[in-house]
Amino acid sequence: MRVNLSTRPSGPSASGAGTVPLTLTIRPACGLPGDYECSTDSAALLRLLRQQTDLPGYVLEGFEAKLRLPLGARLTGVELSDSVLSEIGYFID
Repeated sequence: MRVNLSTRPSGPSASGAGTVPLTLTIRPACGLPGDYECSTDSAALLRLLRQQTDLPGYVLEGFEAKLRLPLGARLTGVELSDSVLSEIGYFID
């Protein structure tokens, strides 16, 4: 499923550097309703994106640089498998 991802910091990082707590919003890229929010952190999100997507390194580096900004970061049109979305909690039975 193709989705848009947006983040916003949900608290300060423990040391000013390193992992940042985040609120992740997942929204279907096709414009249909189905927004989902979950709590995560920058390290877990980047690990997921590196392992479960085919996004190029430069895209992930730019996304990572924006994770600390008050407005957060966005990635549009990211292809995530149903199993990854289920693991995140996006699909509810």
